[in-house]
Amino acid sequence: MNEQKVPADVPAQVEDVREPDAAARRPAPKNGARRAGIPGGTAGRNLGLVVALAVIGVVGYLTAGGRFASLDNLMVILSLASVIGVLSIGMTFVITAGGIDLSVGSVLGLASVWATTLATQTMADQYGWIIMVGCALAVGLGAGVVNGVLIAYGRVVAFIATLAMMVAARGLAELIANRRTQIVNVDSFTDTFRGDLLGVPKIVWIFVVVAVAGWFLLNRTTFGRRTVAVGGNPEAARLAGIKVRRHTMYLYALAGLAAGIAAVMMLARTTAGSSTNGSFYELDAIAAVVVGGTLIAGGRGTIVGTVLGVLIFASLQNLFIQNNLDSSVQLITKGAIIVVAVLLQQRFTTRSSTG
Repeated sequence: MNEQKVPADVPAQVEDVREPDAAARRPAPKNGARRAGIPGGTAGRNLGLVVALAVIGVVGYLTAGGRFASLDNLMVILSLASVIGVLSIGMTFVITAGGIDLSVGSVLGLASVWATTLATQTMADQYGWIIMVGCALAVGLGAGVVNGVLIAYGRVVAFIATLAMMVAARGLAELIANRRTQIVNVDSFTDTFRGDLLGVPKIVWIFVVVAVAGWFLLNRTTFGRRTVAVGGNPEAARLAGIKVRRHTMYLYALAGLAAGIAAVMMLARTTAGSSTNGSFYELDAIAAVVVGGTLIAGGRGTIVGTVLGVLIFASLQNLFIQNNLDSSVQLITKGAIIVVAVLLQQRFTTRSSTG
């Protein structure tokens, strides 16, 4: 029997094995079996997210009026979504590959503290804001590499490795900051990253750039195709020539780098480094990724869906604040949305595998 080799940069997929003429013997779909004009697959999921976002907007306008629909409030929502959005972009790659990273929120806090120490800010006064940014990115990248090495080469379960990093990073941040808030005193940093550009906050522009770069990396590069392949079937990806362990390490390093970028954005937004920065942000990032349509079991990822998921949760949070609703109700609503999203994923995955 002739074997067909699978290229290294093409994700392995499991397909039903049928006789050559099986497709010809399939019954033609009944009229109306699929409604005309309604896209399926990723386009259909993204359309559903856009509809959900529009519904939240309508409800916000009806309940809060002009306060919710104002341009200033829109900028508030976008600013709120930006920091978690960058974390979610990195998380999308990890979950697409079948992993999980519980440490990104704590790594964000550690990076923000390390970048605002007296020594770092003194150097930044002499050599410019690039010192603070470089420090934050280095801390995030370093933590991500440690996660990746433990998971890929140490064979530590991702949940345990990143949970350990979450606890350790938060504790180290508390030791460095001595449980105090460190104020940013470098004028060049605040002048560069605070304020607006063309009427939009600069941190929102950073989010846009990261999202575009993430979309291109996942959908238009070999790295993205290999990420999907590793998440779909790691053994098949290895047999296809992909270095699964090394690629896994790269993915967690990428998530750590995203946490470092988010730390810079947090400093720009709050002008303060604190060990409490980023608390529970990892859960918000995971929620946005899952609601956005990335398969929690791996093998399918969408950056556009993640961005829409982040905007949905940010708009929902703002809606609750505008209407002075209890934060406990907001948490219950967020939990319900996550459960529904996972149940829908399981239903569609089962339907596609059996049909």
